[in-house]
Amino acid sequence: MTVADDRPLILSLGGINMDLVTFAGRLPQDGETVVGDRFVTYAGGKGANQAVAVARMGARSAMVGRVGDDMFGPELIELLESVGVETAAVGVSEGVSSGIAVISVGEGGQNRIVQVLGANDTCGEAEYDGVTALLPAASAVLLQLEVSVDLSLRVAELAASEGVTVILDPGPVRPVPADFYRYVSVITPNETEAEALVGYTITGLEDAARAAGELLSRGVGAAVIKLGAQGAYWADGEGSGHVQPFPVEAVDTVAAGDACNGALAVALAEGRSLEDAVRWGSAAGALAVTKVGAQDSMPTRDAVLALL
Repeated sequence: MTVADDRPLILSLGGINMDLVTFAGRLPQDGETVVGDRFVTYAGGKGANQAVAVARMGARSAMVGRVGDDMFGPELIELLESVGVETAAVGVSEGVSSGIAVISVGEGGQNRIVQVLGANDTCGEAEYDGVTALLPAASAVLLQLEVSVDLSLRVAELAASEGVTVILDPGPVRPVPADFYRYVSVITPNETEAEALVGYTITGLEDAARAAGELLSRGVGAAVIKLGAQGAYWADGEGSGHVQPFPVEAVDTVAAGDACNGALAVALAEGRSLEDAVRWGSAAGALAVTKVGAQDSMPTRDAVLALL
């Protein structure tokens, strides 16, 4: 007898990468070479990171995306499956590399990233069909901009038409079409992404509040501005607020925003308020920076609840 799985299903359409990471005492200036301390590889990609974050938070998680037919492709799929992410909708693109991110991490966890989209940039009709097949059972769809913006827009429109929550992480920075916003339930930029969207510098809560208001005026249901060490500012049509940061010692800030989005999506899917969901997301993001890696740093539900 099959036991029904009543956990919410959350889809992630986005990038699947292998991250190549160097660590050094400081990051180099333009034209400078510094001697690093160590080199590691680990699985990443914003879409895959968020899918893992959802699974670690206890919800059903399904990944929709593509890997290349190189040495990294099978490993990336296997690693997703090892934490419980459903990968039936992950395809393989022939003659194309998997997505790659080359990351330099300096003292204090600050980082610089160069990304090659590879197979992620070949996502198209097959991925749209994959989302379409899974959508009737889904509570939320997590979108990023590592795949075609047009594809993400079409998926957002479809999900919104079926009453499914659409959470957009607008990174990496790309132009967002004006009609995209009205299909987005929650948009979650960090300071840099928010600056690109609204056209002015975000340095604190006052700027974050102004940016959130601007994004609401464009049609999103809610805006969450991730402010790193300053916490997060949230606003929707009914209220706004500031979630204080959780004090932790940062080791590696890579994928902190992805941990935040995964936990936020699970909290919303379980019926929690936006403010509570932002607290869940902030706690998950804080825990993520205490560990090295992307998918490896996504915290468990028990760890998040303990920090809360």
